[in-house]
Amino acid sequence: MRRLTPLGWVSVVLTVVLVVVSLSGYGYYRSLDSLIKRKEIVVSGERPRETGALNVLLVGSDSREGDNKKYGALSQGLGERTDTILLLHISPDRDKVTMISFPRDSMVLIPECDLPNGTVKPAGVGQINSAFNDGGESCTIKTLESLTDIRINHSVKVDFTGFKGIIDAIGGIEICLPKAVNDPKAKFVLGPGKHVVKGEQALGYVRTRYALGDGSDLSRIQRQQVFLTKVLEKVTDGGLLTNPGKLDAFLRAAAGAVTVDTGLSFGRQLEIANSVRGLTAKELKGITVPTEPYPADKNRVQFRQPAANDFFARVRDDVEVTVAASPGTAPVQKVKNEQVRVQVLNATGEVGKATTVADELAAQGFVVTHVGNAAPAAATSIRFAKKDAATGPAYGEAVAARLSKDKRTPVMGKVKPLTTDTYKGKTAGKPGGPRLTGPVIQLVIGADWPGVRVLSTIPDSLKDKVVDTTTNPCL
Repeated sequence: MRRLTPLGWVSVVLTVVLVVVSLSGYGYYRSLDSLIKRKEIVVSGERPRETGALNVLLVGSDSREGDNKKYGALSQGLGERTDTILLLHISPDRDKVTMISFPRDSMVLIPECDLPNGTVKPAGVGQINSAFNDGGESCTIKTLESLTDIRINHSVKVDFTGFKGIIDAIGGIEICLPKAVNDPKAKFVLGPGKHVVKGEQALGYVRTRYALGDGSDLSRIQRQQVFLTKVLEKVTDGGLLTNPGKLDAFLRAAAGAVTVDTGLSFGRQLEIANSVRGLTAKELKGITVPTEPYPADKNRVQFRQPAANDFFARVRDDVEVTVAASPGTAPVQKVKNEQVRVQVLNATGEVGKATTVADELAAQGFVVTHVGNAAPAAATSIRFAKKDAATGPAYGEAVAARLSKDKRTPVMGKVKPLTTDTYKGKTAGKPGGPRLTGPVIQLVIGADWPGVRVLSTIPDSLKDKVVDTTTNPCL
C-alpha cells in the first residue's frame, strides 16, 4: 500500500495567489494565468443550493509521472491517488476561512459515480479517498456534497514537485521537532528542535506519519494544518508582498503547481481575488471532521454523529452577507446585540418554539425580555413601535442580521406592550450595568421561520480541536 501523502491541502495557496495577483497589473496576471493547468469537472445529479459562500475542494495527486517519478518509479502508469482531502470554506462576507479536513481513513457511503473510462461505479461503502482514486475530482465532489449537503464551487489539485517549489519560493517554513526523526519512506531525517525546512525536507515533514505524533492520520492532519497556517502567515504578513522578486517567484511557483477546474476562468479568478484580498492567516481556522473508530475495522474511522452533521449544518448556515447602504443614504447605525431588548412571539403553533429561539438569541447577547404566543402567521416579522421610528430600524436590523438564509426588513407596526418578564426570570440589562433605554424589538416567528444564524461554523464542542496562527507548533 502506498503511504505517500499527496498534500492536496497545500493547494489552498491558490487563494493567496488570487489575493496578491489582484495587486498586480492586468498583463502580468494574464501571464500567470497561462501557467495554471485546467481540467473540466462535471458533477452529475442534483446538487446542494448556493449560499453565497465559496467552497473549494483541495486535493493532491500522488502521480509518479514526470518530475514526480523519484517518489515511486514503479507506480508510473498506475494513475493517481489522494491521501488528504480538504474543503476550504470562505464565508459569504469573505471575512473568515474554515479549512475542513476529511481523514483519508474515513469509511463513508460513496454515491454512484461516472468513471473516466466511461463506465459507472455503483454506490457503496468505501474509504473516502477511493472516490478520488476511482473517479477523480468529479466523484470526490459528488461524495462530499452527498455527505455534507454543502455546494462545492471549485476544485484545486497540486502534486509533490509543485508543493516543494512553493515552499522554496517563500524561503522555507520554521518547524519544531520534539525528537529526532528518521523516516526513509518520507525521505525525512532531522534532529530535534527548531529548523527552517525547504524542498524535500518540507515535503518529508508533512508526509511523515509514523515517525511523529501518535502515528495516526489524524495526528498528521493537525501537523499539516499548523504548517499551512505558517505558510499563509509568511505569505501575507512576512514581507513577501513588498518584495517584487520574491513575490514573482512565489506567484509563478504557485500558479505552475496547481490544476484547477475550468470554471476558475480568468474572470472568475479576478472576481474571487477582489473579494478575498483582505484575508490574512489570522482569519484561517483548521478543523477535522469529528470521527470515531469504525466498528468493522479499528484501523478505519467513521464520522461521529450527531457531531459531524451538526458541524456541516453550521457551514451550510454560514450565509451572512453584510448589505451596504444604498447610494445617497446614510449608513445604518451599528447596534450591538447586548443593547437590544427582544420579545419573542411564536406564531407557528409549534410548542416551545419561542423559548428555543429566545435561548439562541440570548446566547448571542440579546436581552430577551419576554416569550409568548401570537396569532398564526405565515411570515416571520420584526417590529418596532411608531414612537421608535428614529431608532427602531437600527435595533431591528441587529436582530435581522442573525436570521439564516434571508433577512427580514424591520417594519414599524403595532407592538403590544409586554412589561412582565417571562423569560427565565431575567431582567433587561446586566445587573449593575447601564439601564437599557433603546426600543423594544418584537420578533414574531412565522411558518416560514428561517432560523437563527450561527456565530461560528465551528461549534463549541470542537473548539479545542481548532488549528490557527496561535497553535504551538512545538506541541
